[in-house]
Amino acid sequence: MFINGVDDLMYFGVLLSVAVRWAVSRFPYSGAGKPPMFGDYEAQRHWMEITVNLPAHEWYKNSTKNDLLYWGLDYPPLTAYHSMICGYIAKWHNPDWVSLNTSRGYESYHHKIFMRSTVLVADVVFYVALICYWSIVYKPWNIRNKAIAAGLCLLYPGLILIDHGHFQYPLQVKQIIISKFLSYKEKLFSSLNCN
Repeated sequence: MFINGVDDLMYFGVLLSVAVRWAVSRFPYSGAGKPPMFGDYEAQRHWMEITVNLPAHEWYKNSTKNDLLYWGLDYPPLTAYHSMICGYIAKWHNPDWVSLNTSRGYESYHHKIFMRSTVLVADVVFYVALICYWSIVYKPWNIRNKAIAAGLCLLYPGLILIDHGHFQYPLQVKQIIISKFLSYKEKLFSSLNCN
């Protein structure tokens, strides 16, 4: 069945990819409950803490408020601003989650659900939406092949395990790569004789 030029297989692929992402996120992550660094979950939480409580010019500087040896912010500013947005939402839910210096190693069931949800929502908004857009606008393929290609991209295990299992937010990099790919697709495919 086709709805507005999109195969129902596309809808199934999107729903399946979201379900797989959430299922993977239910398992433990590296460093869970292991002081003093607590793994990547704590790194992401700490970056929210730093970006919410310190001005931007202090995010990458070592100070008494920002110990760079404890999960110093080492991702580019785009990621830092994403952390800040998530951090303000976290602070609205529970200020203890991002309290400066006193929230180190903070872990709770509700906070883990919040953190996992931020990864899922960001992935759906940035990555899943761009893959769906790409599959719809890519002209040389028929609708069924577009849906299959999108499904394969959305269910790629490497990205799912890194983002949702290991606990990362490399979604901005994926968005930039896909956006650039979309803007140069005609030149790229003509140079590769793929169109």
